[in-house]
Amino acid sequence: MIKRFLNRIPAGMMVIPLLLGSVLATLCPQVLEIGGLTTALFSSAGTNTLLGVLLFSMGTTLQVRDMPKVLKRGGVLLLSKFAIGAALGILVGKIFGDAGFLGLSALAIVSAVTNSNGSIFLTLVDTYGDEADCGCFPILALNDGPFFTLLALGASGIAEIPFMSLVAAIVPIALGMLIGNIDKGMKELFEPMGNGIIPLIGFALGTGINLVDVVKGGLPGILLGLITVFIGGGFIVLCDKLISRRPGYAGWAVATTAGNAVAVPAAVALADPALKAVAATATVQVAASVVVTSLLVPFITSWWAKKFGCPKFPKEGQTFKG
Repeated sequence: MIKRFLNRIPAGMMVIPLLLGSVLATLCPQVLEIGGLTTALFSSAGTNTLLGVLLFSMGTTLQVRDMPKVLKRGGVLLLSKFAIGAALGILVGKIFGDAGFLGLSALAIVSAVTNSNGSIFLTLVDTYGDEADCGCFPILALNDGPFFTLLALGASGIAEIPFMSLVAAIVPIALGMLIGNIDKGMKELFEPMGNGIIPLIGFALGTGINLVDVVKGGLPGILLGLITVFIGGGFIVLCDKLISRRPGYAGWAVATTAGNAVAVPAAVALADPALKAVAATATVQVAASVVVTSLLVPFITSWWAKKFGCPKFPKEGQTFKG
């Protein structure tokens, strides 16, 4: 009965647990702080472990012959997300200066639009995409942090790509890929695990979202989330369709703001003290964007994938080779 209900809601396997987790984290956060296995599994502290298991499971399904597809698709998604975020932020900075556009500074816009939530992307492409889509996750890990924000704001000389963080993201999927290519039986063993882990990841992600952040961010924060989804996402989908020759569902799946992006304005302000004055306001606005995009993107991705086709729900005569 529960599974049937979740299946009727767009991306319900992730969205409903995410909502439950965020409501619990907002109203009764102490419930998740009792320690032990409960905190380890059902709080945001468990997200990385669950994500690591999911990456490993997805890695066993990724064949060596799929790697050119992974690099092409992931590269297009990464660069198009950076390009639109940088363009919007620089445009606002040049035209409106420190006052920003409707209360949104260039710092807030670049921080929100250039950083994507890898966990949400991975769960969505696992639901609607194929193994090559899932393999794009380590590539997209590059935008999870302040590097691209600093680069877009002209301060790239101060930042360094967190190389070991990237390596750490690649290891589970690479190990899974190695085992899955060596032994078909191991591939068949781990392949079903991905779907079972998705609701747990959704709940754990939700426990890291405080709904009060939406209120604190106010209307500019909500607007920032809408810009990230519809302007940023629309551009990424266009690139996904024109360059990668894909239906575009992966473009919507990456149109989120990462939870880690909340810390980006402060990190940028440390590198460039001139931005310290706007960093505090940008932080709460980015936090609001995290919540807004986390709720909107799964529904939009689901609708788009079913309307225009995807590997899991192909239209008649539709093939997916790119």
